[in-house]
Amino acid sequence: MSNCETNTNRNRGEGGALREGAELIDAIRGCRICAARFAATETRHAPRPVVWFRPGARMLIAGQAPGARVHESGRPFTDPSGDRLRDWLGIDAATFYDRDRVAVVPMAFCFPGYDARKADLPPPPVCADTWHARVMEMLRDVRLTVLVGGHAHRWHLGRRAPVTETVRAWRDHAPRVFPLPHPSWRNTAWLKRNPWFQSNLLPVLRQRVQEVLR
Repeated sequence: MSNCETNTNRNRGEGGALREGAELIDAIRGCRICAARFAATETRHAPRPVVWFRPGARMLIAGQAPGARVHESGRPFTDPSGDRLRDWLGIDAATFYDRDRVAVVPMAFCFPGYDARKADLPPPPVCADTWHARVMEMLRDVRLTVLVGGHAHRWHLGRRAPVTETVRAWRDHAPRVFPLPHPSWRNTAWLKRNPWFQSNLLPVLRQRVQEVLR
């Protein structure tokens, strides 16, 4: 086969992947499977899937679910948790939101709402059951997966273990996968109790991020 034919076939393949990706993104954005569930929460909100990925991304941020601020903004991690996560990764906002390089795929695409105590509800499993395998199949070029929080740990690693135990065993999964705690302010005390996270894990993670995104 000539180089011209090879390049033509490659371009057709890339074009097909982009079309499939666009169709999947549109389908997720139009999803209303949890409408009744959300209407019954304290927030009584409507679904608003926050979809932030494209085929070809090299790094995957696998999170839990959008919070209330992300529900309003329509962009992932537009809150103090996002600021902390970007610091952990060693990248700026422009790089983080470059969908050609970074995909953000939570375990649920919509804000799950609050319970009666104003606490975040967990990601509805139906979201991952419906969409996650198809999204992962689309993200074939990912070289680094960052797992944020216990829900992402369980789905991607296939194991049920405490977050601290999973994060402490990060070397078992590096350099392709790094499990992290959630960057919420609620975990500030956890960070103080586990200084090894910032001194041992984060420098290796930041170096790997730079290698993958260069």
